[in-house]
Amino acid sequence: MEFDTIAAISTPMGEGAIAIVRLSGDEAVAITDKLFRAPSGKPLSEMASHTIHYGHLVDPKTGSVAEEVMVSLMKAPKTFTREDVVEINCHGGLVSVNRVLELALRSGARLAEPGEFTKRAFLNGRIDLSQAEAVIDLIRAKTDRAMDVALGQMEGRLSRLIGSLRQALIETLAQVEVNIDYPEYDDVEEMTLPVLVEKCTWVKSEIDQLIRTSGQGKILREGLSTAIIGRPNVGKSSLLNSLLQENKAIVTDIAGTTRDIIEEYVNVRGVPLKLVDTAGIRETEDIVERIGVERSRKVLKEADLILLVLNSSEGLSEEDMRLFEAVRGMDVIIVANKTDLPRMVDFDEIRKQAPGAPLVTTSLLQDEGVDELEEAIASMFFGGHTGSQDMTYVSNARHVSLLHNARQAVEDAIVAAESGVPVDMVQIDVTRAWEILGEIVGDTLQDSLINQLFSQFCLGK
Repeated sequence: MEFDTIAAISTPMGEGAIAIVRLSGDEAVAITDKLFRAPSGKPLSEMASHTIHYGHLVDPKTGSVAEEVMVSLMKAPKTFTREDVVEINCHGGLVSVNRVLELALRSGARLAEPGEFTKRAFLNGRIDLSQAEAVIDLIRAKTDRAMDVALGQMEGRLSRLIGSLRQALIETLAQVEVNIDYPEYDDVEEMTLPVLVEKCTWVKSEIDQLIRTSGQGKILREGLSTAIIGRPNVGKSSLLNSLLQENKAIVTDIAGTTRDIIEEYVNVRGVPLKLVDTAGIRETEDIVERIGVERSRKVLKEADLILLVLNSSEGLSEEDMRLFEAVRGMDVIIVANKTDLPRMVDFDEIRKQAPGAPLVTTSLLQDEGVDELEEAIASMFFGGHTGSQDMTYVSNARHVSLLHNARQAVEDAIVAAESGVPVDMVQIDVTRAWEILGEIVGDTLQDSLINQLFSQFCLGK
């Protein structure tokens, strides 16, 4: 498969030590040779692969030096795209990197589309679609554990498991075909309905295991949307600052100080939390504060986890009771703050209002209880830890949807087989499951969907 040569800036725009312009394609080396001048005078095309060379880029129009560079040469097929790849390392200023890109485009390269380098790696067979999608997860990872999960998927952990399931299904289908086409051969294992049910049941159990990881995988990939709520002046902003270990929110004794939503990401025991500090939910005549309160109610409905902060030095108020009612049925952790003051709140009443919800006591003024809160969060969603390093997590919504569809197809095959439906009819559902699983790794996927998936990548990746 041949493509034209593409080029793009592969480093973030802005001032920095270096910037990289990447070229990929059959003409990548020839295009660079039009511009690059090494001190030895030797063209890049005669240099060894996977080497880096100092020199200058020269504008072919004027003959003047455009930039001082280091050029990395990587010849096919041992490259990310399995094409010739050249990376031009230049100074990290806006003018410099744009000048280098402009020279590459004027010399015959085409500006790459978002994600086109990774798309070529997929189309050229270096990685499958699930591995390509893991590249996005790796870039967007917010914790070390999320990065480990993305690296595992990039290395083909999910691909190998999906491959083993598809292999089991295709072997089942092959035996069905043999028995249908050549019933006279007694030495061929007879694919009876019980054997088909046994193999399909194994595939179904493996799919179920993957689906069970999807909740945790989604959290590792996207973060846990966590709303900090409570009536005014109970310590919500102090809790945000304690978890972040920096002062992001204004902390005062004046009720209603937080007028708007404050969002920050924080790593809690390997779990990425998108913390949302909300305005205190209460009735108010202040127009600006009232807008913040309405936004807080909206955040509350969309949150994965609620941290309900109470003042332990006061009894439960009507506002506290309304908050208990608002979070009923949701994943909530009760934070009884201000334990440095005499306790006035009734813990038994709290447990009555929020049965089953973890109760953590804190004195945020004295930085006490935050570790216990972090442990409660990790325990609620990961049983106290973020799982085995070797565990295969499914975090991509597309993958999860396809797994559910494949599971249904396998379930249909099992039900049909157990109902005595002829085996050649049951194989229709087995084939459908095999095709659906193929969509995860990109073996049975339409070009339009492939283009849509890679358009989500950043330019230059």
